[in-house]
Amino acid sequence: MSQFSEKLYKCPHCGRQYEIVTYDTVNAEESDLRDRCVSGEIFKNTCPTCHKEYLVQNTMLYMDREHKFVLYLSDEEAPKEIKDLTQLLAKAGFKSRRCTTVAEFAEKIMIFEDGVDDVLVELARMDCLIEFVDNKKGNAEDITSIEYQRCDAGVMKINVRTDDKGLAFMIPVSFMEEELDASSVNFDVDDASLPVVNAAWLTELFAQIAE
Repeated sequence: MSQFSEKLYKCPHCGRQYEIVTYDTVNAEESDLRDRCVSGEIFKNTCPTCHKEYLVQNTMLYMDREHKFVLYLSDEEAPKEIKDLTQLLAKAGFKSRRCTTVAEFAEKIMIFEDGVDDVLVELARMDCLIEFVDNKKGNAEDITSIEYQRCDAGVMKINVRTDDKGLAFMIPVSFMEEELDASSVNFDVDDASLPVVNAAWLTELFAQIAE
């Protein structure tokens, strides 16, 4: 079962303190909560005084037994009891990841539900960035986001967005698997240890290789 807490929170706009509800754990079998995680709605709050809406990124453990993955949303390392849990779940075939932002967390849910390797997604994201710039569609500094959208029939859709436009790339998963196999870089991650697998992770990996 999912678990929630009630706590006092200060509105970042007007400073009014009031009680909010945050979810500590979410079970993906509760489809309404799963949908609110993907949309980000579960993190939204509205101040009763100034009526402004804002996000509260609280620490959350998300478990999907059907697709066998667990996510830990936090910008800090997980405590020992969480790591012990993911080690046990790994023996049952679960993947685990730590997500540092709400957007990353929501996207990771969709990636794993689609049965896609998130390392392949990060490589595809980098390839899209390179192609976007090399084909003079825009400058790297103009890009506001590079988003995974879905995977259908073995083809990933990645959207590169700027302030005023977006460009969709359709990338076969098999192509990315071949790129991964042909690379001399070690992209292995320990699925049991709550690794962070995102663009920053990939950039740091390549930076270490270049040293």
